[in-house]
Amino acid sequence: MTTAPPAASAASTTPPPAAPSAPEAPEAPADVSRRRRRVLTASFIGTTVEYYDFYLYATASALVFGSQFFPNQTPAVGLLSSFAAYGVGFLARPIGGIVAGHLGDRIGRKRMLVYSLVLMGVASTLIGVLPTYATIGLASVVGLVFLRLVQGIAAGAEWGGSALLSVEHAPPTAAASSARSRRWDPRAACSSPPASSPPRASASARRRSSPGAGACRSSSARCSWASAS
Repeated sequence: MTTAPPAASAASTTPPPAAPSAPEAPEAPADVSRRRRRVLTASFIGTTVEYYDFYLYATASALVFGSQFFPNQTPAVGLLSSFAAYGVGFLARPIGGIVAGHLGDRIGRKRMLVYSLVLMGVASTLIGVLPTYATIGLASVVGLVFLRLVQGIAAGAEWGGSALLSVEHAPPTAAASSARSRRWDPRAACSSPPASSPPRASASARRRSSPGAGACRSSSARCSWASAS
């Protein structure tokens, strides 16, 4: 007749419970304040630079795009068509906010904001070097509207992402003020000197000095924003 093994030997095979890990030390208030200031500064710089490129298109629309991309229209209709293409970017901003909010939850806010900055810079530069209607015909108008859509998506992604980043790094008592401060970023972009030449300059000179040049001048600010965050 077989006997069961002693209970002590069975218990000896059970691994001992893991020792509880020591709780992480809370972050010092000075470090929290410093990190919050860095996030707010980086969000301000990134959004201001991006909306500078976004609104730079308005100057080019009034001065250049009517004659360069809609030459077969009367000057008034060409100007209205140019501003209609300008308005496409505003329609695309909610799409950018939705996409960036979803992807930001997956890959991180900072990475998504850097992507939006790069996307805006690429779209602005391509608008600056886009062939005109006299060169490629209707394809230039299609390209202009498409790149304006890309600008709108990038602007919406930056706006929503920077607001969320500011709120997530703010203390509970300052979350609302941190989100509200983002409304001043586009105003700072609008108050910046426009990258356009005087009206007496030639159309080609004004076009070269608008979106493409603005994107080049914004590249250093983009690098500083990425390093600051």
